[in-house]
Amino acid sequence: MKVSSLKLSFFWHMHQPDYRGSDGVMKMPWVFLHAIKDYYEMPWLLSKYSGLKATFNLSASLIEQLNLYQNPLQYDYFLTLWAKEPQELEYSQRAWLVKLMCAMQYETMVRPLKRYGELYYQEYFLDDELIELEVLFILAWCGNYLRLHNDVVKKLLLKERGYDSGDKEILLATLGGFVQEILPLYSSLQKQGIISVSTTPYFHPILPVLLDMENAARANSVTKLPAGSFSLTDDANEHIIRSIELYKETFGCEPSGFWPAEGGVDEKSVALYKENAIHWIATDEAILYKSLNDENPSLRYKPYLFDGVSIAFRDHRLSDLIGFEYRHQKGDEATHHFMAELEKIAQTEVDPSVFVIVDGENAWEFYDNNGFDFFSALYTTLSDCSWCKTVTMDEVAKFKNQGTLTHLAPGSWIHGTFDTWVGHSEKNRAWELIFQTQRDVATAQLSEDIKKKIKYHLLASECSDWFWWYGDDHSTDFAHEFDALFREHLIHIYRLMEMDIPLNLLEPILSNVVSYPFWIKPTNKISPLLNGEKNSFFEWMGCGSIDERRIFSTMDRLRGPVNIMYYGYDDTTLYIALEGRVSPSYRIVADVETWGKRIDIVPLYKMGRLEFGIPRESLGNSSELTLRFHLMEGETNLQSLPGFGLLNIDFNHQSDWYI
Repeated sequence: MKVSSLKLSFFWHMHQPDYRGSDGVMKMPWVFLHAIKDYYEMPWLLSKYSGLKATFNLSASLIEQLNLYQNPLQYDYFLTLWAKEPQELEYSQRAWLVKLMCAMQYETMVRPLKRYGELYYQEYFLDDELIELEVLFILAWCGNYLRLHNDVVKKLLLKERGYDSGDKEILLATLGGFVQEILPLYSSLQKQGIISVSTTPYFHPILPVLLDMENAARANSVTKLPAGSFSLTDDANEHIIRSIELYKETFGCEPSGFWPAEGGVDEKSVALYKENAIHWIATDEAILYKSLNDENPSLRYKPYLFDGVSIAFRDHRLSDLIGFEYRHQKGDEATHHFMAELEKIAQTEVDPSVFVIVDGENAWEFYDNNGFDFFSALYTTLSDCSWCKTVTMDEVAKFKNQGTLTHLAPGSWIHGTFDTWVGHSEKNRAWELIFQTQRDVATAQLSEDIKKKIKYHLLASECSDWFWWYGDDHSTDFAHEFDALFREHLIHIYRLMEMDIPLNLLEPILSNVVSYPFWIKPTNKISPLLNGEKNSFFEWMGCGSIDERRIFSTMDRLRGPVNIMYYGYDDTTLYIALEGRVSPSYRIVADVETWGKRIDIVPLYKMGRLEFGIPRESLGNSSELTLRFHLMEGETNLQSLPGFGLLNIDFNHQSDWYI
């Protein structure tokens, strides 16, 4: 079959919320951590392969915070604590550091550093052990570029253990300098035509709901709207203007494209982009289907013009394969599958353009080697491919074969709605506090200097990330920190106005933060009766559990039917129970990685619960086992479990299960 020439547009989105409090200090460390792991490494990896191109989106709040690392100990709260001697830390500071340093992906980031794995599950640390943990934490975050090219990082990795305060000092110095190289790399690669660099409205707001909160109901008619809302059009425009100004300061030219925060679009926001000379934007295929009232997948394989602005619609499935699924495969296997998927498109479509848009930083910590093996295989294959050409979004915007939209449905890249940011009582309360503060500001008599300071905090309060963590659709161990950051912006506005702070701003918005971990390890052996239902609480008492709803909370995807996985064993059997929107038509495939064997299982079903047992003798005679389960309907893999990777079991130590 003839293969058409296919144009592939990779779009990697880089973003962190503004973690600065009213004192200008970043309260969380993820800008720094992803800087040493992802922000340099992603464009560097691409640039190693001649002829390949991609688009990178850098949010304005990320750019501003990267610039602060010219003086990291002045602006990063985590690093100021990290740099101290252990005996200088208060108890609460020490506990917070340990909490952060033990909130890591174990299999891909902790386990490769043997000493880190030894320290990871300790509850108490001697001062020397804490220093070791601190150094190992930073080394675990160092990406492949640093591990291959930075002499300090290479030397400390070879040392393996016994780190001291001198190691911390030299590591911080070399990494602080490295962060300053990131933005110049993007600028250089853009000038060479290897990449396009776009940006996002300033504080990453959901622009359509700032312009008109009714958009949330238009995208989903059952979404409950916050009370007392009104249009914040001036703020929406200010977010765009400020981003353009920062982009010009950073790259010496104006941006041609924007990634709307969370792919959030509507017709009014596109008009604002057009007014500000933005030529292209991108969002999810769900918006295209709603706009055309047609869900034919072929529609997504070209850009469309709406009101003179070019819009690319991402292939949701291909994007999710990279974001969530390929980390379970070897790099060459994942590459083979991805190219086969592209070839199917090239065989069935005429001159297709495929848009793969993915979070450019959060996915790779779930991959071995930070995704290096996958990208090396993928980029090598693409650079040798005759029928697939990679293009930037700046090039896409100039394509002649663009479709035309007469209507653009409001929505985002998450299910085509705005429900991630509006609708839940906690999310709505946050919006209501913003509107309350906006009204009080509008009636106050203020100097121009105070108005300018207040505007900064009003815009910062509109960041999408605050609303992401409210409600029950995403979870993090740092939800209270995000809640406090959001409310601090509004509280500081009242301080600037010299007004009493409303009591409702002093109360946490979070009403039901899940305090237990997403993964609870087994504490004793179990021998339940398998019949598809819980016969007794005591049958499964002491089992392990994995809450699949709480995995990948920094990203979002179409979730599988299983919400919770329970597991445990006795001397003869490994027991598994799966709860959620499951069906009696489902079957299970167990991949036993230890022995390279696959076991097909027909589970017992009753009332939203699947149960099955696997005789231990069929799993081999090893006391340790590595396996993974796949929920199948026919030949379709609906969900792989656990979602975080392989499950490693030591049958001799039921209280010591780990990934």
